[in-house]
Amino acid sequence: MVQHVEQNLQLMTKRAVKAENSATKLKQENALLQAQLKNYKTENEALRLGQSASLAVVKQNADLALQSLLTVITNSRSSIKQLVSGAESLQLVAHLLKSIDRISEMPEDGQ
Repeated sequence: MVQHVEQNLQLMTKRAVKAENSATKLKQENALLQAQLKNYKTENEALRLGQSASLAVVKQNADLALQSLLTVITNSRSSIKQLVSGAESLQLVAHLLKSIDRISEMPEDGQ
């Protein structure tokens, strides 16, 4: 019976040592996973900040392009008004030239 108890004690000791070894390995693995998690969180935050910075640059470029476009539109309107005014002036000159032709065609006898 003592021998049986000693065998059980040895078996329980082996199990305890094995459990302690497993616990140590699991603690090491847990520590490694915690470190990886921390690194992933840091990397994730850096990516978020980078993405925010990229979006800010894109927004800034879009705003600059919009301002340039509005300036071009304003200048185009002014140029179009000048062209229309010039066309109206040319039309007036054309009418005057037609009138000169009519005046020159009038017979001199009529005077």
